[in-house]
Amino acid sequence: MATFQYIAKDSAGQESRGTIEAGDRASAIASIRANGLFPTAIGEVKSAPAAAPAKAGKPAKGAKPAKAAKKGGLGSKEINIKLPKWLMGKVSAKDLTAFTRQLATLVNAGLPLMRCIEVLKKQKMAPAMMDCLNGISEGIAGGATFSESLTAYPKIFDNLYVNMVKAGEAGGVLEVVLNRLAEFAEKAQKIKNKVKGAMIYPAVVLFAAIGITGFLLVTVIPKFQQVFNDILGGQSLPAVTEFVIAVSEYVQHNGLQILVGAAALFVMYKVFAKTKFGSYQIDKFRISVPIIGTLIRRTAISQFSRTLGTLLASGVPILQALVIVRDTTGNQVVRNAIQTVHDAVKEGESMTDPLAASGVFPPMVVSMVQVGEETGALSDMLTRVANTYDDEVDNAVAGMTAAIEPALIIFLAVVVGTIVIAMFLPMIKIISSVSGAGAGT
Repeated sequence: MATFQYIAKDSAGQESRGTIEAGDRASAIASIRANGLFPTAIGEVKSAPAAAPAKAGKPAKGAKPAKAAKKGGLGSKEINIKLPKWLMGKVSAKDLTAFTRQLATLVNAGLPLMRCIEVLKKQKMAPAMMDCLNGISEGIAGGATFSESLTAYPKIFDNLYVNMVKAGEAGGVLEVVLNRLAEFAEKAQKIKNKVKGAMIYPAVVLFAAIGITGFLLVTVIPKFQQVFNDILGGQSLPAVTEFVIAVSEYVQHNGLQILVGAAALFVMYKVFAKTKFGSYQIDKFRISVPIIGTLIRRTAISQFSRTLGTLLASGVPILQALVIVRDTTGNQVVRNAIQTVHDAVKEGESMTDPLAASGVFPPMVVSMVQVGEETGALSDMLTRVANTYDDEVDNAVAGMTAAIEPALIIFLAVVVGTIVIAMFLPMIKIISSVSGAGAGT
């Protein structure tokens, strides 16, 4: 019997750690799952090598393994857990979607699961994905189910993926679930790409505006200032010119302080965002900002509806599905709302009232969920909501792009135009004075 140390989550998403004795890795995973836990990492505890005889009055090195084992800490120095090297590797969403789609096609063709994986291993995939396939095939060969083998790779297969596969295995519809997973990933990636694409142009314009302004303030304006001093001899300049020159001097003399201050603000923001209170306030602000907030809210509702609908359609219990949806939601405000719904359903109540009370979900979504609960077609209703809000996201992206582009162009024009006007007003005064002097002679 070998000793395995594991990290696992229960149906409520609470993490627990411990050790278990089993004949092999697959048996250990099965025993953990039999206790109602879902392992996210598991490794065999290697026995420490025999210690050299201790010197008088001093304990032998490594003589504390029994005490450390009681604590169950994975970070204990005396315990050496050999985790696979690919555990920290990254697999892109595109690679995972391609793998899921190909696996669904092979399973639907009637090939045994092991044969499907062997076929996929011959495809050209990322090294991390190839290592993952090798580990999955070893797990299945050792007696573990497909979903149990996936739990050893939490960096690649999240709770949503694992639980849907588990439901597909239990219902004998693995190919259907895999197709749903692939479609879900493709639609989610499509929305993500649209949002990113919409932000590229504003980011480029903003970067150009900062670069051009900085160049003018540091390089061009000081030369004009020298010309003004030489020709006008200390005469007063227009107010806008004085202001621009003052800003230029401040940037030149305090450039390092500005950069350090900007970096400090960025670090403070990151630290604040990592706190529970800070992340909630930031997410609350994001969904309340005009235009951008509308896009974020609609994207969150679409993700919530599609994820929950997909899980329910795949046979995942409602409470477990809500936990998965909560954990896969990136917005803390939406996460709190889903947690409230989970607590209400756990007490035997309907989803409708907590959804309406959250203030996050619009009346149309609440009404659709209510109809779905009453008719027993909640998953279908949620899928319809997701499809509707996918279209709403497209409209929001188009509206945001249409509003941000002219706003940034106007901003750039105002900044650069102000600098240009500030520099040419004294030139007009110089030209006028030169013309007057020439006419006097």
